Amino acid sequence: MTYPPTLRKIIWQKRYEVAQIKQKMSLASLVSMLNAPPTVRGFLSALQQSRYRTCIIAEVKASLIHGIIQEDLDPVAIAQAYELGGATCISVFTGQKCFHRSFEDLRTIRYRVGLPLLYKDFILDPCQIYLARAAGADAVLLIVAILSDKELQNILEVIDYLGMDALIEVHTLAELDRVLNLNDVRLIGINNRSLEDFSVNIATTEQLLAARRSQLQSLEIIVVSESGLYTPADLSLVAEAGTHAVILGESLVKEKDIQQSVRNLLKPK
Repeated sequence: MTYPPTLRKIIWQKRYEVAQIKQKMSLASLVSMLNAPPTVRGFLSALQQSRYRTCIIAEVKASLIHGIIQEDLDPVAIAQAYELGGATCISVFTGQKCFHRSFEDLRTIRYRVGLPLLYKDFILDPCQIYLARAAGADAVLLIVAILSDKELQNILEVIDYLGMDALIEVHTLAELDRVLNLNDVRLIGINNRSLEDFSVNIATTEQLLAARRSQLQSLEIIVVSESGLYTPADLSLVAEAGTHAVILGESLVKEKDIQQSVRNLLKPK
């Protein structure tokens, strides 16, 4: 696959990290980590059962591609504020080199917060899924743009085997069509951030749903909008387009009162 320059650097780093994991740990040792993992909490079912018009998947993240959001981030305190504010699920970004976080965030949040957790990283290999499940992840985000159809299907089988849910992220109509050809897809994320230049346009969600909304509805697929969402008006816009949930990170982490900021965005069905 061919990637834009900034993304290419991230993928190269992630391939190096994966190679190190596989050098240190055999498949048997990865599987043995799951002898007594934290109980799986239903990520998909939490979204389906939410009493809010738009579910909030609130993200714990310290940085973006181009800089730090918050120095000395306390992942547990932020996750607890999300939970108290009414978030349905929590996304934990674990990118170590590029995004200054680690699996330890996932592990510590799991034992302090009751909400389902989404493992978010640049996932290239099933070994990452085993590590995430051992740390307490309930769902995994997969980026279609960095995986072949075969890789996607193989990783989805591991996710299903471990009892987790998969949120499959697309950026373009071509990627969405690739996903719609896969078996048993239940969750699709539409990322409004371009992988070419990392610009953000929330009209991406509207455009993709306008093209495939009836098909998504007939398959009963839950759609999540990602990136560029800050205000109640933004959430209403993507809800009208046909989304069920949003991932919010930067807009919440920057707030002084995170708990109240989450609450201000929620509307009952």
